[in-house]
Amino acid sequence: MSKVLHLVNKSPSERNALDSCLRLAQAGHSVLLIEDGVYGALVNTTTAGNIAQRIKEIKFYVLGPDVDARGLGEMPLIEGMGIVDYEGFVDLVTEHHLTQSWL
Repeated sequence: MSKVLHLVNKSPSERNALDSCLRLAQAGHSVLLIEDGVYGALVNTTTAGNIAQRIKEIKFYVLGPDVDARGLGEMPLIEGMGIVDYEGFVDLVTEHHLTQSWL
């Protein structure tokens, strides 16, 4: 099975990229929320329930510097959401066979 890393950089309140990603991502895949996509990692959002339902079969990550850049560093993240830095971002890309960007 190919390991796929899905990159989501759009806010779930502005675009449906995260919902589309969650609909098509398969068990064993990973999702990294970057840029405005980090809003999808916050608890009590419209997408939090969808992520919580999939978090046991898909690994979810958020780019920490993008969280901080948006002033969200003190906001609670969905339980099980991994936080990576830029080096961790590179590691995720190299650990996966394919990278899919959701625009």
